[in-house]
Amino acid sequence: MQLHKLIQDLIPYQVHIHAHHHESDQSGDGHLPCIEISSIELDSRQVTPGSLFVCIPGFRVDGHQFARQAVEQGARAILAQKPLDVPVPVIVVPDTRRALAYVANCFYGFPTQKLRLIGVTGTNGKTTVTYLIEKMLEDQGLKTGRIGTINMKIGNRVQEVKNTTPESLHLQQAFHDMLEASCSHAVIEVSSHALDMGRVRGCNFGVAIFTNLTQDHLDYHQSMEQYKQAKGLLFSQLGNGISEGDLKYAILNADDSASDYYMKITPAQVLTYGIHSEQADIKASDIALSPQGVRFTVYYGTQQEKFDVPLVGMFNVYNVLAAVGAGIVEGLSLSQIRESLSKIECIPGRMETVEAGQDFTVIVDYAHTPDSLANVLSTARQLAQKRLICVVGCGGDRDRGKRPLMAQMAVKYADLTVLTSDNPRSEDPQAIINDMEKGLIDTNVSQTKYTSIVDRREAIHWAINQAEQNDVIIIAGKGHETYQEIKGQRYHFDDREVAREVLASLKL
Repeated sequence: MQLHKLIQDLIPYQVHIHAHHHESDQSGDGHLPCIEISSIELDSRQVTPGSLFVCIPGFRVDGHQFARQAVEQGARAILAQKPLDVPVPVIVVPDTRRALAYVANCFYGFPTQKLRLIGVTGTNGKTTVTYLIEKMLEDQGLKTGRIGTINMKIGNRVQEVKNTTPESLHLQQAFHDMLEASCSHAVIEVSSHALDMGRVRGCNFGVAIFTNLTQDHLDYHQSMEQYKQAKGLLFSQLGNGISEGDLKYAILNADDSASDYYMKITPAQVLTYGIHSEQADIKASDIALSPQGVRFTVYYGTQQEKFDVPLVGMFNVYNVLAAVGAGIVEGLSLSQIRESLSKIECIPGRMETVEAGQDFTVIVDYAHTPDSLANVLSTARQLAQKRLICVVGCGGDRDRGKRPLMAQMAVKYADLTVLTSDNPRSEDPQAIINDMEKGLIDTNVSQTKYTSIVDRREAIHWAINQAEQNDVIIIAGKGHETYQEIKGQRYHFDDREVAREVLASLKL
């Protein structure tokens, strides 16, 4: 695509051309040589001849520092926030991240105008809800793409993602690829960071879903109010216009008080779900929880269906209700939804059991907030015929305020807790555990209820070696992750693999 076409609608912008740049063939704007752009890149190492390199100021590095390297790799032009001394045209805009969302959309042909886009936001449950929606749509013969914490699925191809919600460039590229793979729908997790940083600008969401709001990411958002408002952007940005064939819906958890705020700020039609709220449009009642899953009746208008879903815990009743809302606005009947969700398989790292013939239960779960840990442990408590053992840590360089709360939740529900490392990142793992222990010392928890083992592998070994018949062990925090991040390095580490190794060594 011609560079002048890519940037012609950016306002304001200036073109700076190096004094030694001799190309004289000018485009219609009178400033810019005719330059064909073959790709857009944010990482100078990915630049190939013909690329437009976009300089994004990041938390750790500033893309402007790599402009010269990008030119050496073959970049034909640079999009930046200041003039740069490089021998290719530099398009200067006030905010490259904002401009990127437009340029990426333009380059990839505005893909979400042709793709039905469903976004899920909330502290907990995003991944599960996206998997449930994907299952329902695909069971109706609709080809669906999915993006989230675990991975990105485009048609039948699965690839890893760095962030729950990728940068706007990579999102638009993914949506373009989904269309190429004949997808009609895309279901994505939308994190508060992504909303706050503008990564989903330019995405034409048709449906926005809210799961719940509990403490997380306060290192970034500073307060629960700011965190709530960041998530609110998904609902306020649903588009104010109403057009035939592109209807907008917000699906909100009526049992969570934040929904009142989201209902007020969204211009879309609203569908609510809940268990306790009398006003909820979609209700669950007659709830029965078991180690095999959840059973309940769903009521919507004059329809009602008995659901039997093989996911455990009360929190999964909410996740199912959120997915039911998506199914309804996409034209599915309650019976079609029930039929699909009765056959859902285990979602990676979400209450995932590790079986090796042992006479106790080992469960790996992604729970990494106080609320999600409480949900998982209270569910496990109901499964445990004897003791409940919990292995848990907290991530480094993240919300320190939740560390004592995580420890308190663990000892509240578990008979024995092992505090350990999660992804310490740049922090000292022992310092993170000290922060967790402070929550126990301050509340005078007996030292017989917990122990601390810095090395996560050793902690899992120790916990499994303590287990007796009919005990339940929860290994929390990392779930599907296959790495541990220590001092800026990622090492291969999978809680499920480690648990299997230990179980094998027990010679059951």
